[in-house]
Amino acid sequence: MSTYDIVVIGGGPGGYVAAIRAAKLGKKVALVEYGHLGGTCLNRGCIPSKTLLRHAEIIEQIEKAKDWGIEAGPVTLSLEKMLKRKDQVIKKLRTGIEYLMKQGNIEVLAGLGEVEADGTVRISGQEKESTIKADKIIVATGSTPFVPPLAGIDSARFYTSDTVFDIEKIPDSIIIIGGGIIGVEFACIFTSLGVDVTIVEMGNRIIPSEDPDASKHLAKTLKKKGVRILTNTKVTELKQAGDTQQVVVESDKGKTEVIDTEDLLICVGRKPNLSAISKLDLAMNGPFVKVNDMMQTSQPNIYAVGDLIGGWQLAHAASAEGLVAAANAAGERESIKGKIIPRCVYTSPEVASVGISEAEATERGLHVKVVKTDLSANGKALAMGEAEGFVKLIADVKHGEILGVTMVGSHVTEMIAEPTAFMHLEGTVEELDSMVHAHPTISEALYEAAGSWLGKGVHS
Repeated sequence: MSTYDIVVIGGGPGGYVAAIRAAKLGKKVALVEYGHLGGTCLNRGCIPSKTLLRHAEIIEQIEKAKDWGIEAGPVTLSLEKMLKRKDQVIKKLRTGIEYLMKQGNIEVLAGLGEVEADGTVRISGQEKESTIKADKIIVATGSTPFVPPLAGIDSARFYTSDTVFDIEKIPDSIIIIGGGIIGVEFACIFTSLGVDVTIVEMGNRIIPSEDPDASKHLAKTLKKKGVRILTNTKVTELKQAGDTQQVVVESDKGKTEVIDTEDLLICVGRKPNLSAISKLDLAMNGPFVKVNDMMQTSQPNIYAVGDLIGGWQLAHAASAEGLVAAANAAGERESIKGKIIPRCVYTSPEVASVGISEAEATERGLHVKVVKTDLSANGKALAMGEAEGFVKLIADVKHGEILGVTMVGSHVTEMIAEPTAFMHLEGTVEELDSMVHAHPTISEALYEAAGSWLGKGVHS
């Protein structure tokens, strides 16, 4: 039986990062992965969706450019070429991870990893089974799409966020069940391709985990693009009518409607993949594995990271957790506590946030001041023809410490790194205001928000 210092189960952004960190700390490491390295994020999530969102952005810019005196004739679309480019991006990144595994002398074992009651790891699902042993185990098996038990679901034809990239043609219409981050990103992709898009959301707004002003702004923009958004609405039944599917929905006021659609995409959340630890009696936090700040489970030699433990369920959060888990498993001492995790929605316009929202500040009874600066007067945004959006800054009144920032607009998923850095260093609004920003840039809007918060100079 092969023995390792650390075995990592799962090759996604939590797992492969943990493996690299552990190897750099001088440990003998094995990584168990059944599919391709990179996990859901690289192969079926973040990277393919952002590649297609870039395509959507270009299509929209071509249409917008007509009003600027730039005309290129009718736009033709090739889904085959779009998906081929998506695959090329994935392959290049996957190859990069494989190189890092070899460079770190990390043994990659193909198969399904499962931790046995005696602490060994059984690997199955390939040509032959094997068993390995490790002093410490890091479980990073991610999550799978949750499919609700809707009436008619067994006979329905539908995609999930894991399978939608296998779509063979651009449909005439699609209904997206779920208006969370995944749902709205796909709405942007499909509407840019000329698809009739409807979003059905049970809650009272889309992207409910984000600031209400951001939700409102994004909803307004999506509706302008022709996306139909049904909030406070639930799906009660799925029906088949030949090649057409019918989705029966009911509003919170009891109004029922039957909507015809060619395709159906279900994006109502994800559930943790617990298959690797099903034989262990680990303490749980609801459906998720319970861990401490060092990413240890209730069994000290077993660590868990990523979607398994809940939280924001973001790739970069999983990587941060993987680094902490690997350090502690290797004998170092690190904590996830205090890590500042930014959040990004790659729609058009983009939404990015970090820290607490205005609503959270109110719920906690914090004494804060909130300012909101629109991009409508930002020179770079106007020049780019992307002046829709805003920056909202939330800071503690007593010390001016920045507690949260929400941004909506072009490139804000890149800009969110700046307020994240300020919060990481416990920076204040006054320090942000004293920092010189290049002109013209969209990032000036954050600088202007700081000045407005202080009520000084040209910003107020």
